[in-house]
Formats: sequence, C-alpha cells, structure tokens
Amino acid sequence: MAASGAETLERGDPGEQGRLALYFCGSIRGGRQDRALYERIVSRLRRFGAVLTEHVATAELGAGGEEAARGDRLIHEQDLAWLQQADVVVAEVTQPSLGVGYELGRAVALNKPILCLFRPQSGRVLSAMIRGAADGSRFQVWDYEEAEVEAMLDRYFEATAPQHAGVS
Repeated sequence: MAASGAETLERGDPGEQGRLALYFCGSIRGGRQDRALYERIVSRLRRFGAVLTEHVATAELGAGGEEAARGDRLIHEQDLAWLQQADVVVAEVTQPSLGVGYELGRAVALNKPILCLFRPQSGRVLSAMIRGAADGSRFQVWDYEEAEVEAMLDRYFEATAPQHAGVS
C-alpha cells in the first residue's frame, strides 16, 4: 500500500488509499514493564495512520506473548507480512527485546523509514547496534522523557510524513 501524503492521515483501514500503515515495535516476551507507555504510543500513532501491530499495547498480552493462541511460526509470518506492508516503523527500544531488534533489522533490510524512541533516564544503555545504525534520515534514534512521547511522535510525523508517501 502506498500512501499519498500527510493530508490524508486519519483513522481507517491500512488498505485504504492514502493511509499510512504503521508498524509499532515494543517488547513482549522481553518484558511488559512499558505496556502502558506502548498504549499511549499506539493511541498517538493512530492520528497518523493505521497501526498494524496495535496488539503490542494491549493489557491482555502478557510477557508470554501470543503462543497460547498461535504458534511462533504463524506469529513470525504475520509480523513479517505487516512489516512488508508498513510505510513507517516506530519502535520503543528502552526495554531490551530480541524480537524488537530482529524486527528493526528486517525493517532496515526492507529500506523502511524507522524511528526508535529511547529513554536514557531508565538507567539502561541502548545497544550500539541500534544507536549506531542511526543515519539521521531513514533510521532515526531519538532520546526522550516519558512525559513528552506524544510530542515526539507529533514532531516526527509532522516533519517527515510527506517524505514517507509511497515508500513501501
């Protein structure tokens, strides 16, 4: 699906003409400590497009992930299909997660625009493989404080959304 521009960014199905398809990455099996923050991020992302991976923010999804309902292979295949469909990838990378790192590597290979959000005040140090991949353009890593997450997303999409038109 190719997006036609920022002026058409409103809620709807990701398959609709002019809608950005957004892939949100957040820790699931790596730890759910930031789930409430993920919910805020997904809520804000809906302003800019259709979030393909809203389930990452749901309270019902525990640290065990989705394995009870679906097998790991099906989860992998579905997530890769969504990743291929996505126009933009947004990842909260403060909580270390092998899955998020894998998704980001695949997104780089697919040449997707990527925004990684990291909270230095967490006391963690972001992996050099993530921070070192930042090029200031296609792959961006922004440090932020939790209280400003919505403003950071607004800033990113207001500045870059027209550039993402037709990127997938």
